[in-house]
Amino acid sequence: MKISMRYLGVMRGSGSLACNGAPLGHVEYEIDGFLTRPGEIVGSGEIRMAPADLDNAFGRRNLQLTTDQGRVLDVRFSGKRNDAGSAAAHADIGGDLPPLDQWRR
Repeated sequence: MKISMRYLGVMRGSGSLACNGAPLGHVEYEIDGFLTRPGEIVGSGEIRMAPADLDNAFGRRNLQLTTDQGRVLDVRFSGKRNDAGSAAAHADIGGDLPPLDQWRR
């Protein structure tokens, strides 16, 4: 079965990352949105935060990013954390992503 993905645009901003309600630190994010099937939007992008905070968050489950606009996004870091001094990591994003018409191209 072939799955077609349509690029919707990007959302950028800042917020706070938490795990099971416990704060982990301030983040900056850049998330690309994709429509994978009618009504299903997924995000993929970069999370940036202080390297020590990122080390603490990396590999955890139940991560949530609360944006400064009040959206609550589910975060799952993808890939490996190869550089402990890096302030950025790739993540897959779900949860309260904007609807189709609110993505910026």
